[in-house]
Amino acid sequence: MTPSRLTAHELRLGYERRTVVDGLSLEIPDAGFTVIVGPNACGKSTLLRALARLLRPEAGGVVLDGRDIHGYPVKEVARRLALLPQAIELPDGISVVDLVARGRFPHQSLLRQWSAQDAEAVDAAMRATGVEEFAERGIHELSGGQRQRVLLAMVLAQRTGLLLLDEPTTFLDLSHQLEVLELCRRLQRDEGHTVVAVLHDLNQAARYASHLVVMKDGAIVAEGAPGELVTSELLERVFGIRARIIDDPVTGTPLVVPLAGPEAVVG
Repeated sequence: MTPSRLTAHELRLGYERRTVVDGLSLEIPDAGFTVIVGPNACGKSTLLRALARLLRPEAGGVVLDGRDIHGYPVKEVARRLALLPQAIELPDGISVVDLVARGRFPHQSLLRQWSAQDAEAVDAAMRATGVEEFAERGIHELSGGQRQRVLLAMVLAQRTGLLLLDEPTTFLDLSHQLEVLELCRRLQRDEGHTVVAVLHDLNQAARYASHLVVMKDGAIVAEGAPGELVTSELLERVFGIRARIIDDPVTGTPLVVPLAGPEAVVG
């Protein structure tokens, strides 16, 4: 069996003297849509930072394409995986097409400048995310949902086939949240991308994920297909809430309905 492109083994992660994750192992399914969920401060974003080589483990390691991720030069990692962090500083006055073109930076060097291949990658990424019509507009002229699609186009232009997204729907209204998640699922299902995202909304995670990873206190407590994983017992154990799980009438995926009143929160 061919190993997954991205795996983590016995990770211990922390900041200064505070350990956040300890003994965590994870294999990211290729061509899947993996969603990581869990309570606040459980280590979701910390794990994603380690998977993206932004945080060096105190113990254990992350393997990308058969090699320890810290054994690659930074640009080589960026040619193999793309990360969209929670917050990204957008340059004043930059146009959409110029921002998307920055996704080709890992492929540039003194010996290799802008090429027809780069232009084609940018055009294809903009088509895939539906932002061609905004190409010459300034990024700050766009709505939040439009900007998020442009940022997705930028990481798509890297052409890694492996996308790590840290809370990509934060600060978006519901329609734009769904727009971004539908785009991610289309990239995974139709184009074979491997997508890994940290999300807060359990119902969105259950609807869109092909592989769900549930974390608590820096550890993975459950992982697998949402239909097999999401139960009232799991929600009570991980999130401290009581809820009923019903079938989503549209998708058939698990739908979490929290109980109301004094019985809703586990005491």
